[in-house]
Amino acid sequence: MEITENSETKTWLGSSISDICKGKGPWSFTINPVNVCKYHAVLYNLPVTLTCPPKPHHSSQPQHWNEDHVRMPYSDKNLYPVVENGRDVIKSRWLIIKETLSKPINNSKELEAAIMKYNNSLPRFSALHYFFEEILSEDEVEYFFSNLLPKIIKLALQLPEIVPGSLPLLKKNHNRSVSLSQLQIASLLANAFLCTFPWKKDVASSYPGVNFVRLFAAHGRPKRHTCVSEKFKCIMHYFRRVTDRSPVGTMTFERKFIPRGNMPRWDACEHNLGNTRIHINSEGTIEDDGQGFLQGYGCVQEEIRFVICPELIISRLFVEQLGDHEAIIVTGPERYSRYSGYGDSFKWEGNVHDQTPVDEYGRRRTSICIIDATRFNKPSDQFYPSAILRELNKAYVGFSSREKENLAPVATGNWGCGAFRGSCELKSLIQLMACSIAGRDLIYFSFGNEKLRDEFYNMHLFLANNRYNYGGFYVVFQYWAFHQKICTPIFNKLFFDNKKQPTIKKFFGVSPKLKENNTPSTSKETKKVDNSGTQINDNRNGGTSECKSPPATEVMDDVDEDIIAATPPEDLAYKGKNAKMKFKLPTEQTNDKMPKTDIAELIDILDRNANKSREQDKAGSFLAELDKLKVIRNKESNESKSYIVEVEKPEVDSCTTNESVSLLNSPTSESKTSKRKITDYFQLKPSKSS
Repeated sequence: MEITENSETKTWLGSSISDICKGKGPWSFTINPVNVCKYHAVLYNLPVTLTCPPKPHHSSQPQHWNEDHVRMPYSDKNLYPVVENGRDVIKSRWLIIKETLSKPINNSKELEAAIMKYNNSLPRFSALHYFFEEILSEDEVEYFFSNLLPKIIKLALQLPEIVPGSLPLLKKNHNRSVSLSQLQIASLLANAFLCTFPWKKDVASSYPGVNFVRLFAAHGRPKRHTCVSEKFKCIMHYFRRVTDRSPVGTMTFERKFIPRGNMPRWDACEHNLGNTRIHINSEGTIEDDGQGFLQGYGCVQEEIRFVICPELIISRLFVEQLGDHEAIIVTGPERYSRYSGYGDSFKWEGNVHDQTPVDEYGRRRTSICIIDATRFNKPSDQFYPSAILRELNKAYVGFSSREKENLAPVATGNWGCGAFRGSCELKSLIQLMACSIAGRDLIYFSFGNEKLRDEFYNMHLFLANNRYNYGGFYVVFQYWAFHQKICTPIFNKLFFDNKKQPTIKKFFGVSPKLKENNTPSTSKETKKVDNSGTQINDNRNGGTSECKSPPATEVMDDVDEDIIAATPPEDLAYKGKNAKMKFKLPTEQTNDKMPKTDIAELIDILDRNANKSREQDKAGSFLAELDKLKVIRNKESNESKSYIVEVEKPEVDSCTTNESVSLLNSPTSESKTSKRKITDYFQLKPSKSS
């Protein structure tokens, strides 16, 4: 189905948001509950009233300094060496922090000096100095150091009372959740701003770290000066809001892990890709137009979302780097700032009052899925099977849910594209497949790319009308891995014979242009479906639809790391030697030469008789059936010889099925049969000349 003139009057294609929400609105979908258990730590007391901040939960045996919990700054084991009266003395770091921050601080240089007294291994705060000396006015600087900074310090020093319990670490390869109140998060973030959390080398290698050191020192590239300053504005605005009025809500951080063995078999899935409804919009943003849905982010998008919703930053404190089969789901974050731009053009645009409804647990009905995409230095590497499989599994982990009914759709966009050099076309189809298997609909924002919107919509119709399943489509991805290009005869034989439809080769902008298949369809009229489920008639004898090549991918150099760092994909085979591997599809000639005996029937006999005794079945053994097998292979007419595959009989005909299995599996078996390999039973002999 071609895009009609309707696409000129509206920015979206596919199913409407109202249809996807079934007319009930975006807040009607299922949300994961808060259940206090071994795998879900709740650091506040239930229930939540929303009239005041929830009271903190006091652990009977709090753990503030071990390998399984966050090492709190106020722990009595947090010691720091200082020099007093010419002698080296070990003192409580928390005591030093309180003494240092209780003194007046009038400018950014004094703030840096104060922080260095209890954390002296930090770089210079060049970006922080630039912000206060070059960006803010004198009145704004005066307001911060005389009003806002003392409030931040007070909030930070209240940490022992606000978060008295143990904050567990969300470690690799474990499913675990943590729920915190917004006030607890604010106190933790105030400590992060003042860089009070202890830095340990062994922990820093696997946890991103929450101290604001990277932001304070992020002045390496001149073109990033403005962008970093705008992020400072977002952070200062957040602290202004939470110190003027304490927040009363809560949030949940869930780490999801699915073992490799429990991942979908993408090559064997038989569900129709067209069963997933999609809404594709060239305008709008995930955070503005995806409210109430599961919102997917990665890289630069994630970085922006974290500064307009700074409570997300605290995940860096207790979430270990993500593996290939892991994701983070955050429920309940509040948005504090408006913004414009993207990447280096990011700009803070003022305050936002988040009107998102709150659930019974005190969380805003906003769910964010954090899934880290792979960064490709060579864009063609993303078409290798291991790379595609990694992204499919990563998206599936993020989009899947323990709940099976009334799941919210996924609101996402060009995940892993731009700075990470992913293909928008490939990533859109990967997310479509992951949504389909996870049982969710897809709401896709192309961020102004109308061509991607139109081509993705046409591609979805093509897959739906021709009833392609996941397994068949996954073969296409595998095929690219070996060829790095689409071969006309094989590709058309696999998928596009007699189909005047937008093809995948055009969707990916493959060049050179392939020859069109002009074979007429055997059916003059066929039924198709659009995304709303309505059947439409289409004459396939018409012209082909054109999907032009996608625009060049935006590339950004020296991008900052992910907010929650990902484990480097060391196990992915992205080497060019894989591209040299080839395979051949069976032709009619080779099909004629294949054995006529039903091998599956022989295996059936083996499975059926494996546990039978000798008295039950002597003649039905596996080897006895092999004795009857003769396969004749005929050579082409111009060859003078043909070959016969004969089966040599075992020395003992009466061996039972169990003895046969022993013979196959154990060369040291004490069976009376000859101890020979199964390959010895097949000999290739030349037949007599015809």
